[in-house]
Amino acid sequence: MALTLTSSSFRHGGEIPSKYTCEGADISPPLSWSGAPADTGSYALIVDDPDAPDPKAPRMVFVHWVLYNLPASATGIPEGGPLPPGTRQGLNDWKRTGYGGPCPPIGRHRYFFKLYALDTELPDLGTPTKAELEQAMRGDVLEYAELMGTYENKRMR
Repeated sequence: MALTLTSSSFRHGGEIPSKYTCEGADISPPLSWSGAPADTGSYALIVDDPDAPDPKAPRMVFVHWVLYNLPASATGIPEGGPLPPGTRQGLNDWKRTGYGGPCPPIGRHRYFFKLYALDTELPDLGTPTKAELEQAMRGDVLEYAELMGTYENKRMR
């Protein structure tokens, strides 16, 4: 069985409810996963938006959440946390740890929740950026799953 990542709050390709954005409570949506390889040592999760700042003229990938060393026994993250014991957080593009929800300045953006099953637990990386975590994971990714949701900021229309 392949690794799968889902949310009970939105379907793949569907709209992320405003509760999980800057227009709402800005809390993380509930996430669940299954089908990890038997030799999974830990998980990493990266949430990013490749459509920043404008989907018609994207110039950067904006990082919303960076997590690593989620324990191999974990099968999800409840709405708003808490994170499983031992989980470490990296820096998002607001230069802070933790979840930062969708808040696009213009247009409908896509948000990719990317879960990586790793064959090891990573060393303490401090608070890595997405690029630093990706470098640390290189060669250790067993499987990958993705959940994509969209959002358009109602206040910015």
